[in-house]
Order: sequence, then structure tokens, then C-alpha cells
Amino acid sequence: MTKGAVVPARPQRGSRRGVARTATRRSAGLVVLLAVLAVAVLVSVAVGSKDIPLPTVLEAFRDYDVGLNEHFIVWEMRLPRTLTGVAVGSGLAVAGALIQALTRNPLADPGILGVNAGAAFFVALGVAVLGVASVSGYVWFAFFGALVVTVGVYLIGSAGRGPADPVRLTLAGVALGAVLSGITLGMTLLDPEAFDQMRNWNAGSIAGRGYDVLLPVLPFLVVGVVLAMGAASSLNAIALGDDLATSLGTRVVFTRTTVIIAVTLLAGGATAIAGPIMFVGLMVPHVARWITGPEQRWIIAYSLVMGPILVIVSDVLGRVVIRPGELPVGIVTAFVGAPVLIALIRRKKASGL
Repeated sequence: MTKGAVVPARPQRGSRRGVARTATRRSAGLVVLLAVLAVAVLVSVAVGSKDIPLPTVLEAFRDYDVGLNEHFIVWEMRLPRTLTGVAVGSGLAVAGALIQALTRNPLADPGILGVNAGAAFFVALGVAVLGVASVSGYVWFAFFGALVVTVGVYLIGSAGRGPADPVRLTLAGVALGAVLSGITLGMTLLDPEAFDQMRNWNAGSIAGRGYDVLLPVLPFLVVGVVLAMGAASSLNAIALGDDLATSLGTRVVFTRTTVIIAVTLLAGGATAIAGPIMFVGLMVPHVARWITGPEQRWIIAYSLVMGPILVIVSDVLGRVVIRPGELPVGIVTAFVGAPVLIALIRRKKASGL
């Protein structure tokens, strides 16, 4: 070897073992969460105004009998509602993880881009102008409103000098959302009877959501998840700062645009199905980050599983706390999420990005 030559440093065995242990721990945690999700799905199908024994639920899955009332309830009422909870929870949680990473704001949620305000505004227009009265009709107005307003926020944040940055996007989203929320409130006050029918949607609920509501929106949610996983590595670089991310080869503007599209599809689709459900997109990424650390790919993967768990468990609680009535899932997530979030943000590890 030539004198003075620099010998490349070899990775130490201890560091490699530490990385392997971390990956194993994260994988094991994800497997445990998947098992918890499976249990939550079974409980959701079994529990309601009419409790169905677990053996009967499993029998309905194995050998469906049209003549049995319990089997009909499982397949035609409980299962669509539960699957809707899975889709909505995943969409909101992953959208929250993306927007927190994009804005580098641990208290950001999808509503900060005007998703909820845009969806509610267009639903109000549909009710007032076209007389839309069904949930399946609300879906497309809500989804289109979320899409239009989020794109508008991005264009406003991009106006002027330079590309859109997290601060400008946040300010544009808050401002436009406040304006649209005020207009929507004014419309509902002018004609309260016409807007009684959208009250359930506005409270955030998955009750009565069937395949006719879920399946048309499901492809948009799937595309949003795929875009989120594709942008995860670039978000890790952007967390170090735009200049350093660019020097590492990350296309910052392209990544931000991809994330905005993914958030629109995920949060817009979930809000269109169930209405504005709070705290899921805000709280779940915090818990995921606390467990996995700052690696965005793992945060998104954990959020994809933990979001449905929170929504389904909250929905089950809403069914049993005031039997025979029900609480909308959006109200329960607020009661569950607020104290948990307060506890989490007091931890530096959980609240930092």
C-alpha cells in the first residue's frame, strides 16, 4: 500500500448490529400492530346494538348463510362499516404523517391545507344548489372540494418569488380554510333545515357507509398510499433542510408536489367518505414517530396500521357508551385523542421532527 494512502473506514460491528436490532424491533412492532388491527376488526364486526358471539362471526366468514339474521348483519352492515373505518383511518393517518414531514411542524394535520374546509364548502354547495341528500352524493362533492382547495392552497403558496415553502403553504391553508369555513357556516345559518341532512357527515361518522360509498373512493386512497411510500426517502432528506437535500440529489419541488397530491387523495378521500374526523392525522404520526424514530418510511408504515386501529376502536366505543344510541366516531376520537396527544407532546422525543 502506498505511504500516506487513506484507508476507508470499515463500519463497526456494533453499529451494524444496532441497525439490525432496530430494524428487527420495528418489524416486530408492525407485526404486533397488524395482530391488534385484526382483533379490532373482529370486535367491530361482533359488537353493536345487537352483540354477535365471536363463533357466529367466524362462522359467517367461513360459511355465509343468507337465511341467518346474524350473518346478514355481519356481511351487509358491520363489515362494510369496519372496512370503511380501515380505509378512513389509513388515509387520515398517512396524510398526517406526510403533512407533518412536509411542513416540519409536529402540530400540523391534513386540515391545515384546507382539506376539511374545502370538502365541507362543496358539500354545502351541493345541498344548497343541487339538493343533494344522500351520502353517496356527498362523497364526490366533498372529494372535489378537497382537491380544488388543496390545489388552490398550493398555487397561493407558490405565488411570488421562489417555490412554495412550508411556512407559505401553512399560512395559505389556514387563511383559505378560515374563509371557506365562514362562508359554509353562513350558508347553514341561512337555511338550517336544508343542512340538517349533512349534520351527520359534518360530525364525522362511518355509520351507514356501505360499499357504494367506499369502493368508488378506494382507488384514490390506494394511489395516495403508493405516492406516500415513494416520497418517504426524499422526505428524510428534506428534514435535513432544502439545501442539504438538494446537494444529496433530492428533487425538493418534485417531492413537495408529490406529497401535496398524496395528501389531497388520502385526506380528501377519507373526508369525503366520513366527514371531518379530527385528531387521527395529528395524533397517530406522533405515536408512530415515538416508536420508530424519525425514519419516514417506518412512520408511514406504522401510521397505515395505527390509524385504522384508532378509528375502529373509537367507533366501537361510540356504539356502546350510550346504547342503544351511538356517538359519531369523530366525537370519540376527539375525547380519546386530546389527552393522549397532550401526554405525547410533553415528550421531546415524540414531539420533535
